[in-house]
Amino acid sequence: MFRRLLLALVLVLGPAAVPARAAAEFPFRDPALPLAQRIGDLLGRLTLAEKISWLHQYQPAVPRLGIGSFKTGTEALHGVAWSTDIDAGGAVRTAAGTVFPQAVGLASTWDPALIKRVGAVVGTEARGYNAENPRVWGLQLWAPVVNLLRDPRWGRNEEGYSEDPLLTGAISTAYGTGITGDDPDHLRAAPVLKHFMANNNEVNRTTTNSSLPARVLKEYEEPAFRTAIAAGAATGVMTAYNVVNGRPATVTDLNASVRTWTSRDLFNVTDAHAPNNLVDSQRYYPTLAQADAATLKAGVDSFTTDDANSARTVTAVTDALAQGLITEADVDTAIRHILSIRFRLGEFDPGGGPYGGITKAVVDSPAHRALNRETAGKATVLLKNSGLLPLAPSRKVAVIGPLGDTLYTDWYGGSLPYRVTALDGIRERATATATEGVDRVAFKQVGSGGYVTATGTTDADTVGTAAALTPAAQWDLTDWGEGVVTLRNAANGRYLGWNWAPFITRDEQPNGWFVQQQFKLEPAGDGSFLIRYAGYEVTQPWFWLPETYVQVDADGKLSVGAKATAARFTKEVVTDGVASAVAAAKAADVAVVVVGSMPFINGREDHDRTSTKLAEGQEALVKAVRAANPKTVVVLQNSYPATVDWLQEHVPAILWTTHAGAETGHALADVLYGDVNPAGRLTQTWHRAGAALPPITDYDIIKTGSTYLYYTGSPLYAFGHGLSYTTFGYQGLKVTPKGAGYEISVKVTNTGSRAGDEVVQLYTHQQRSRVKQPVKQLRGFQRVTLAPGASTTVRFTVARADLALWDVTRNRFVTETATHDVLVGSSSAAIRQRATVNVPGESIPHRDLTRPTRASDFDDYAGIELVDESKPSGTAVGATTGEWIAFKGADLRGPASATVGVSSVAGGSIQVRVGSPTGRVIGTIPVPATGDVYSWTSASAALTRTSGVHDVYLTVTGDLRVRTLTLN
Repeated sequence: MFRRLLLALVLVLGPAAVPARAAAEFPFRDPALPLAQRIGDLLGRLTLAEKISWLHQYQPAVPRLGIGSFKTGTEALHGVAWSTDIDAGGAVRTAAGTVFPQAVGLASTWDPALIKRVGAVVGTEARGYNAENPRVWGLQLWAPVVNLLRDPRWGRNEEGYSEDPLLTGAISTAYGTGITGDDPDHLRAAPVLKHFMANNNEVNRTTTNSSLPARVLKEYEEPAFRTAIAAGAATGVMTAYNVVNGRPATVTDLNASVRTWTSRDLFNVTDAHAPNNLVDSQRYYPTLAQADAATLKAGVDSFTTDDANSARTVTAVTDALAQGLITEADVDTAIRHILSIRFRLGEFDPGGGPYGGITKAVVDSPAHRALNRETAGKATVLLKNSGLLPLAPSRKVAVIGPLGDTLYTDWYGGSLPYRVTALDGIRERATATATEGVDRVAFKQVGSGGYVTATGTTDADTVGTAAALTPAAQWDLTDWGEGVVTLRNAANGRYLGWNWAPFITRDEQPNGWFVQQQFKLEPAGDGSFLIRYAGYEVTQPWFWLPETYVQVDADGKLSVGAKATAARFTKEVVTDGVASAVAAAKAADVAVVVVGSMPFINGREDHDRTSTKLAEGQEALVKAVRAANPKTVVVLQNSYPATVDWLQEHVPAILWTTHAGAETGHALADVLYGDVNPAGRLTQTWHRAGAALPPITDYDIIKTGSTYLYYTGSPLYAFGHGLSYTTFGYQGLKVTPKGAGYEISVKVTNTGSRAGDEVVQLYTHQQRSRVKQPVKQLRGFQRVTLAPGASTTVRFTVARADLALWDVTRNRFVTETATHDVLVGSSSAAIRQRATVNVPGESIPHRDLTRPTRASDFDDYAGIELVDESKPSGTAVGATTGEWIAFKGADLRGPASATVGVSSVAGGSIQVRVGSPTGRVIGTIPVPATGDVYSWTSASAALTRTSGVHDVYLTVTGDLRVRTLTLN
């Protein structure tokens, strides 16, 4: 009690009065002083209450020191986004600057120099918005997303870069370097990497455990983040929502990982609401005081929670101090990290430092528009071309498809200041006709005969039924796949959506957290249909309506209710979309069909995809157009790999682009007509129809054979795939020892008649190893530009250390003595030159299990899950009956007994076997009940004497946790 009272007095009274001199004279405002001295001076002037208040995302002003407020977290994934402002007249203003291609599109350029320029624009425009309103647009930018795209079904696939850690690291470093600027001491803006780490599923995303064996953690997950941090291209990380090896990422120790990768201070943050999840969905701590204390101890500096209301965080941290869970020194550590970035942003320098003069005038400048067009063009991937592309300008073109004359924004994209659609871009070059190829329909209620009819575009204009088949009663129906459709009103151009009680036509595109503009049509069995509302909240356990079928109330208005009371409708086709598309295609020289995804519907934050198929209705449209006009180009505009086997077999030309921002149409036309020779390359494997994917929550890419690194099947399009309008030859691959590594050179020649870019890709494969090796692994890449007939020599440097693997027997990276294949080509499947090199290194010795061995350092396993040894630290193996772990190549000539460190609520046993999980039993260890998973004990048993080197298996009976194994 005395401690709590004392703390309360300090919080209220604060330190001694501020000296009576101008705030500008404080030493912390002197840029000539060393940074550490300035931070120390300011830190010493803050009260404990002020310091605690700065641990929340919205850091309040300190007027007595002349310090303004500071807000973390401006979204900037592919341009400044999301935040809104209210102008003097009360109007809402949303960021409407340069919206570049989605992140997966940025990476498809394979051009770090270009992406650095993109990052510079994003950082500059962030400064422009910040100059207008720093309360809304802060200079700590939550971007880029570095999570590896190991599964194409991830709902947030559009936010990441690649399934490969080297490519992801290179692009994130380029983007972050552009944002930070080139000043050695100051930041243009402060990029924060999202989401640390192993965050690739949205289903149950706060409670699922990403179980990462040691090699997956060290060789795959960590390198993607480490590259940008080590290069100084990021100023912190955002912790992820998920659980990693049994411990919520929010309290996974950043001091032992991320902070060791750089000598500079990092300003780390939580994801939104994640601190409260520790108490709520995750139930990892009983109180928020304990949760927040653990979060600080883990190396997180800022709590993103409860929006702008910091009271809950302040109370929890204050309670944690009073309870002795943390000390003021822990708070000071976090504040030093925060201040290190605020100082580098120039906040306390005269004029705001070297970037302080940037104003809102920079936003959406002509130069930024030009870079956006260039980027969208360079990001475009030519998947197939049988000679139809590039198009001749004189040809009459039919632009067909639901994405042909519209541009969609995504959850983390800004508003578009203008729009150039595919139709717009093509019309600048050719005579073009257009049709979406979607049905225009009317829904007539069975019995009453009333048509579903829009009444306006505001929240007050509720949708009901009316007798006449007016334009307001007609709806353009677009199929987005898996049965989901949208209905856009023919009269007002707005989408039908549920608004928690009434139905309205307010929105210009599907949007919002719940995406309330989604519907499914269910046959009623008599030729009529039921309309089921399919917004995302219907998948949430808290949603209060058991069924969400459209019904017509007594007043004629639409509402939702149970299936038993649902209205039945006949669907009248006013205009046949496919027939219109076929007519347009027949009347044109060339048909360009633009199909793909809607970013708010086909997977998004909190919602994974269950399929990568192109929507059935869209594929049917392509088939009909292809039959009507053999000269058909398909433009796939989506955010993830799609299953398009039929298109690849039958359509002469296919382009892929992401939702690429305001300049999408110009960029597509540039590529279609050959002004830009496409050189984008896929950053993910595109699988064939029927390819089996592991559960989305299984993160062990090695065991499951996932990504191009370990996949042994035949993909539809391989990692790195992309074609050109010209051809390239490769000659004279040389591998030359150089210092502690190798210089690899190859001559590349443009053997075609057009200038173009080639993305030269270097892969290696280790022929023999103690462990399962990747099929091939990217070691370098360069995008080069060559005129017809021109050649260049492309050089790569690979250090022997780059070829290392994580040795689980000794917990360090090891380069084995081995022969490596050196492979150079235009994709992972298009290898043009090969060589081999004998790499000196070491041989991993037989396991010495007489030394205490972490159970999590196994070589193989079945069914187990990696879990937390204790809440602060450590990883153990969680196993139930029949599951096992293996330790390969163990010398058993000496041990006579086995001891395990275990915990178990109810007890069980562990069999020690040799050779296989069903091999000879050489010992059985009884495991006593410890009563709690965090209560550990030692259990031992004698072993049958065994000579030689064997694979040792621990097979489990019961529900156990194992942290160590020692053979004595």
